[in-house]
Amino acid sequence: MSLNLANMSTETRNPNTMLLDTMTPLEIVTAMNQEDARIAQVIQPELPHVAQCVAWGIASIQSGGRIIYMGAGTSGRLGVLDAVECPPTFGVDPSLVVGLIAGGEKAFVRAVEGAEDDPNLGRLDLQKIHLAKEDLVIGIAASGRTPYVLGGLEYATEVGCHTVAISCNPGSIIGKYAQLAIEVVPGPEVLTGSTRLKAGTCQKLILNMISTATMVGCGKAYQNLMVDVVQTNEKLVTRAQNIVMEATGVNRETAKKMILEAGGSCKKAIVMILANCDAEAAQKRLDQAKGHVREAIRE
Repeated sequence: MSLNLANMSTETRNPNTMLLDTMTPLEIVTAMNQEDARIAQVIQPELPHVAQCVAWGIASIQSGGRIIYMGAGTSGRLGVLDAVECPPTFGVDPSLVVGLIAGGEKAFVRAVEGAEDDPNLGRLDLQKIHLAKEDLVIGIAASGRTPYVLGGLEYATEVGCHTVAISCNPGSIIGKYAQLAIEVVPGPEVLTGSTRLKAGTCQKLILNMISTATMVGCGKAYQNLMVDVVQTNEKLVTRAQNIVMEATGVNRETAKKMILEAGGSCKKAIVMILANCDAEAAQKRLDQAKGHVREAIRE
């Protein structure tokens, strides 16, 4: 694929920072802060598209599928980051949200030159994880033209998956390969072409929305509490107790006792308290409510 970067906003020069190399540290960070302040505004017009992606994510998970992010460089790393944070935050299996980066896991900490330029690698990576039609594939590329992502989206379409493209340029190539294009345009970077800056921040905010809203839609929150948090350290054990206390109004000792009776499950402990039932009955209520606490505690 021939490269034509001249018309990409992520590659053009920012007129506000043409004298970047003469600025003081305070002037540089002030300029960066001023540019970053516009990011939420440029995302706003794309929120309906982000919401559609969330709806597809919920449907995929409820039908036994997965959410699969794929990208190269910063975009790939952001997808991996979002994926690996889902199990501790929402108590899901690590295989439920998958992050693929061009060049494999080693590319997360050290660039693998040329990996992103081969569309067949995107196809092969999806084949390796046994892509199924129930899965949702989300391609991420600031430029909107990364061959690795294009190959993955093309294969996902062949399999019959819902496909989404997230880019930071309008009319992106990856957007044409996907059913849904989320195209947020933050404009030229403070440091020309350094898309780990505003473009990366845009992508991170969107991925936060996708994973959080999807998991909430799958019953991973009660009110605004992360009721499926995994208690892997002392801080999270305390957080779990706090969650039960906030949701039910009990004291800490009762929260500890109920979490223990619930086999370590915040969610189950909350249902036990609010529905005044034992662990077995609470689990039955949750199963019938597809994991939603608010439904499980209704009479």
